[in-house]
Amino acid sequence: MPRINSVRHQYIDRASGEVADERLMANRIIRTLYSPKLENAPLLAKMASSRKVSEVLGYLNYDNALSSRLSGMRRFLRSCGIDSRELLDDPKTLDTPRKVFERKIRYWQYRPLPRAERCVVCPVDSRVMMGSLSDTSGLFIKGKFFEFPELLGSKGSRWTRLFDGGDFAVFRLTPEKYHYTHVPAAGVVADFYNVNGRYHSCNPHAAVRLLTPYSKNRRVVTMIDTDCEGGDGIGFVAMIEVVALMVGQIEQRYSEERYDNPQPLEKAMFLRRGAPKALFRPGSSTVVLLFQPGRVRFARDLVRNQHKDGVRSRYSVGFGQPVVETDVKVRSLLAYAVEVQP
Repeated sequence: MPRINSVRHQYIDRASGEVADERLMANRIIRTLYSPKLENAPLLAKMASSRKVSEVLGYLNYDNALSSRLSGMRRFLRSCGIDSRELLDDPKTLDTPRKVFERKIRYWQYRPLPRAERCVVCPVDSRVMMGSLSDTSGLFIKGKFFEFPELLGSKGSRWTRLFDGGDFAVFRLTPEKYHYTHVPAAGVVADFYNVNGRYHSCNPHAAVRLLTPYSKNRRVVTMIDTDCEGGDGIGFVAMIEVVALMVGQIEQRYSEERYDNPQPLEKAMFLRRGAPKALFRPGSSTVVLLFQPGRVRFARDLVRNQHKDGVRSRYSVGFGQPVVETDVKVRSLLAYAVEVQP
């Protein structure tokens, strides 16, 4: 296996275009859990990705009041780069790391939707990379982040043919991010189900070691039919919300307006583009979007950033080809709809 850069992981900030270093939280723990030694100890490897270990680490990091007293929440907010002006609630009420990571923001003010009428928006504040399941595409990185169709689970077997040869986007949340997911495209819920799995970390080191972690972890799959009245007209979109180490729950909380009257998801429910959909419990986690072939065109700046030279990405080293992430805001432009020829 190619040598993995143990020190730096860089990404491109979309707003400024600058290359930035990611501060990998709990990096030493992750490197220990996903070391070659652990790979040779199947029982320990299984324990490391179990729900129980995930819950214990989550408590120590996010619920233990001692961590709040030691660091000081104001200093903690500043160190994470969280803008207090975005917060919906009084910052004084965010007195534990868990409350910080489950925070609500004034997204209608600080995360405006694009002006384009038919488009796809980023479902989370995150670092994104795009790819294709077609070997004729310049974005072909199939088999690196997930196994298709395993990603959709056994219940999703009837959907796999729709996305075979299509495009995808992987959104990796880091622990300090806003942890609500939002609807990427307007449409009707055609299907909704859970897939059982493990609780592997989404840290870049773990992703490189595991190669296909997102089709191994526990996840929630939502199929959105956008070819409906009021929809964005880009075919079916699969939204897969993936749990990770210290993230044991994805709570569905769809709200038509702001965070008011949250509802669990149901089939035939219409989802408005950009509306809050779910809440990840704290930690790092991932969202994967799948698109049908030829239905979307990714934003040029995101594609350009992904192949930028001189960026030290662990994915570049581990996968043998440059794959550079871009830091994006939820509800910002991801892709445009492609007109379907009659």
